[in-house]
Amino acid sequence: MRKLLPSWLTDYQAKLLPSDLVAAVVVTLLLIPQGLAYAALAGLPPQLGLYASLLPLLAYALFGSSMVMSVGPVAVISLMTGAALAPIAEPGSAEYIAGAVILAMVSGVMLFTFGLLRLGAMAQFLSHPVISGFISGAALLIIIGQLRPLLGINSHGETGVELAVGLMANLSGIQPLTAAFGFATFVLLWLARNWLAKLLMGLGLAEGTASLIAKLMPIVTVLGSAVLVSLMGWETDLRVVGALPGGLPALQVPTIDFSIVTKLWLPALAISLIGFVESVSIAQAFASKNRQRINTNAELRGLGAANIASALSGAFPVTGGFSRTAVNAEAGARSPLSGIFAAVLIALLLVFATGLFHALPMAVLAATIIIAAIGLVDIKSLIHNWHYDRAEGMAQAGTALGVLLAGVEVGIAIGIALSLATLVWRASRPHIAIVGRVPDTEHFRNVNRYQVETRGEILILRVDENLFFGNAESVEKFILRALEAQPEAHHLVLVMSSVSSVDATAMQMLDMLNERLIDEGMKLHLAEVKGPVLGQLENDTFPERLSGEIFLSTFTAYQALQIAEQETAQQLQEN
Repeated sequence: MRKLLPSWLTDYQAKLLPSDLVAAVVVTLLLIPQGLAYAALAGLPPQLGLYASLLPLLAYALFGSSMVMSVGPVAVISLMTGAALAPIAEPGSAEYIAGAVILAMVSGVMLFTFGLLRLGAMAQFLSHPVISGFISGAALLIIIGQLRPLLGINSHGETGVELAVGLMANLSGIQPLTAAFGFATFVLLWLARNWLAKLLMGLGLAEGTASLIAKLMPIVTVLGSAVLVSLMGWETDLRVVGALPGGLPALQVPTIDFSIVTKLWLPALAISLIGFVESVSIAQAFASKNRQRINTNAELRGLGAANIASALSGAFPVTGGFSRTAVNAEAGARSPLSGIFAAVLIALLLVFATGLFHALPMAVLAATIIIAAIGLVDIKSLIHNWHYDRAEGMAQAGTALGVLLAGVEVGIAIGIALSLATLVWRASRPHIAIVGRVPDTEHFRNVNRYQVETRGEILILRVDENLFFGNAESVEKFILRALEAQPEAHHLVLVMSSVSSVDATAMQMLDMLNERLIDEGMKLHLAEVKGPVLGQLENDTFPERLSGEIFLSTFTAYQALQIAEQETAQQLQEN
């Protein structure tokens, strides 16, 4: 039985129970408003947000590897869900809900399969600037889109431009009471987010306690607004959540319509990758603080199981949430048992207390979403990357603009394309340095950066990139320019300490370079060639055609060629 259970459970200590239970209560209070809000963001009935916060927590606890991860609906994945389903059916319709369930199931199967195949290294395929750009763009899209329910405006649009134009064209349709609720909630949550913790610490509360109270303001706002609307009898004047079905979700295997699967598999893959990369980043960040380790393959299986569980509950895709995970950790969670307790508490809410949210205004949920989305816009990272590496900064900005101006799918495609383009651009322009000897040492460094010794008859170049078809021509051009600038050179030494592979195109370039140097009475030498590369060269019999030698080190080459030049000069004098 111990082999079937996760290790954290078999090794669980009773002394951790109080901390996990307290964390579960705190996270549940955060999960409730987020679940309702993110379901609305995805265009789904609010109760599905609670369903998506129930079984996925149990599934992740069994298969995941993070001790504090809190899985459930998140803003970006909810937006992607809505974007994927919008072309298929009307938001909120039975077909739309069925599509959301299929999306969760397909995403879950993909993730779990990737985990079984040990493809956890996929987390490294998308660069952090691209992910950050995508999330920032999606957050701005969320903010613009949620201004409609915040103000009570009826308008349509999918891209940021369309949404903004629709809002401007319908400003005269603002509903005063709805807008008052929306703005009041936004201001209250903004003040709580930025000032409440500092105020409470000034009154003597501990930093951790003050921070937790500030983060729990959304549930206070949600319940308070629902009570106010109910007491004032404003249900007919506002768009409210309405009656939520009581009881637990009916578990059933969704009917898979393959005609819909063919339309949703690509969005499901995008949701899987984005959700996985973000979740792993969050898990690793918190694990490092506690000197723990994350198993990326287990994370794939845990997120896959969580999405399958969400689909069986009739809900939509889920992943790890940063704010909930932070609150879970700060509240003292020591194991995934806190997530299991949170699931139990949500189940009790669904059975006994769904009536609490009957009079909850949708404008309040919109304000909650906007506050959460503002925290996802990472301007600081964009400025840093722009100054640190212009290519990375452009990829980040391009991804964000792509999402904002053209939509989620286009934004993802732009991000991936920019990542690949940046990689290819860099690889096609490798760093090549003319090097010389640091005096009285065996070290060789760039002549433009260090005071080094050089000899006119020996030209030493260091190639700091693998040689392949994308950079063979630029490497050859650099070598020829260097030779033209040093016409007295008799020997060319290529230092290949950073070269791990040479493809067929690059091999042909080396052959042609070798023949050209022979015609000009020069010799080509190689130094510090790695074993795998030397094996490639030997398979092509290149060492037999090489006009010069292959040296173990650059210093050995420098000494040997220096001696050879001296001997040649001496022979010329004798003759």
